[in-house]
Amino acid sequence: MLTALMLLVGAIVAIGILSFIPKLPNSSMRIGAVVVAAVVFLLFFTLSSFRYVGEDVIGVVVKNVGGKKLAEGKIIATAGEMGPQARILPPGWHPWLWPVIYDIEFHPVIEIEEGEVGIITATDGLPLPEGTAYAPEWESSQIQDMLNAEYFLTTGKGFKGPQTTVLKPGRWRLNPKLYVIEKVPATNIEKATVGVVKSNVGDQVEAETGNALVERGKRGIWLEPLYPAKYYLNTKAYEVTVIRTRKTIVRYTVATRTASDEESEIRVRTSDGFTFPVDVRVEYEIKPEDAPLVVATVGNDEEGLLAVMNSAVRAIFRNNAEAVRALDYVQQRSQQESQSLSMLQDEMRKVGVTVTAVRIGDVGDDETLGALLKTQTDREIAKQEQETFREQQRAAEQKKELTRTEQEAEEERRLATASYEVQIAEQEKEKLIIQAGAEAEAITIRATAQADAYKAIAEQIGKGNAALIELLKIVGESGIQITPRVMVTGATAGKSGDAETIALIGTMLDTMTREQEDE
Repeated sequence: MLTALMLLVGAIVAIGILSFIPKLPNSSMRIGAVVVAAVVFLLFFTLSSFRYVGEDVIGVVVKNVGGKKLAEGKIIATAGEMGPQARILPPGWHPWLWPVIYDIEFHPVIEIEEGEVGIITATDGLPLPEGTAYAPEWESSQIQDMLNAEYFLTTGKGFKGPQTTVLKPGRWRLNPKLYVIEKVPATNIEKATVGVVKSNVGDQVEAETGNALVERGKRGIWLEPLYPAKYYLNTKAYEVTVIRTRKTIVRYTVATRTASDEESEIRVRTSDGFTFPVDVRVEYEIKPEDAPLVVATVGNDEEGLLAVMNSAVRAIFRNNAEAVRALDYVQQRSQQESQSLSMLQDEMRKVGVTVTAVRIGDVGDDETLGALLKTQTDREIAKQEQETFREQQRAAEQKKELTRTEQEAEEERRLATASYEVQIAEQEKEKLIIQAGAEAEAITIRATAQADAYKAIAEQIGKGNAALIELLKIVGESGIQITPRVMVTGATAGKSGDAETIALIGTMLDTMTREQEDE
């Protein structure tokens, strides 16, 4: 608009100058006026060709006249044809873009925010290779060349249509006539998850694993998943399925029953005809390296996986129950858990799922197993009572045996004591005999000695005096009162010694009599 106005102003000024020519006095001045008018017009005409492009916009040149028509199917001109030009105008002033001949369209600079990715679609270029839906990805070092429309459409031999290459966060100056940008969130793989990539680009190869899994860079489901991080991928060229790798518990209980699922708990039928519910909890995880197999076989870790698991769990528990009786099923819960775990692990391993635990909760209820369990309870009570009675009998027998053993031990103790007492008595007897013999021998020795002493004394002093001396010893040793209470008379004259002896003997007899009376 400004350039057209400038061109108009130049034309008006030139015409104004030319309008003064008739009034000029000579031809030289008239020629000079014509030259000035021409210079003014040329100046304004030249100034009108300058176009300014700001920092935040992109200038797209559209050529209206003065060139060939674009070839059929072409949209962007690369050789001066009429139409949108491949070359865009950078910020600043640009000359020789006259109005009418050229139109300048201004578009905002493409800005990709953090956490976004720009998906590119090229509106012009070579046809895509047969059998492909996306143009091959450009090397990261060639991104700027790719975004140069002239290079893309000529030397670069870019392909028309969806591009595998994307724009990462930043500001991009590109030709919006050629590149259509769609902003989408970047692929963010959270913790405890992995991303399984289904590539729609790359070489078509036959899967090596038999599960449609291919090496990274090939077309198909990649064997290697994406680990937690942020990835700038073309989410249309690379379809990413997020798979959770943390442990998950699936509950098959009455509490989880919904209106659309009339049998959340598992109902089994045993070999003796009992049908009852079993509460089951299955714990599983998907290891990162197994996540691609999950996507290849069931699609995702939600409805597809749960449908397969539900079918396997119910079939395994029902099949296992058919081989046991109801009471055995109730009593062998741990065996049922381990057996079901092994079978479920084998089945779910085929789809890339690792089952880590199977736990059985409530088995049956009052309605289905109440009568059977009561009968079993009564039987167990009776067995316990019988066992208690047998224990009591065994205890009585043991007590009886203990009493007999204690009695025998007591008798043995008594016999041993009596035997010891007999031995002691025999020893005491021998002791007394020995003591008596020793005493008798001692008495004999003393008596012999006394007799010998008395005989010797009697020979020296006479028998009477010797007897008197012995009596006086006895009196002194025994503390006998020697004052006579018995008077002995009628002694024969000339035999006074005998009389005295008789008196002493009487006194001694009297003393001994009194001692006996006192006793």
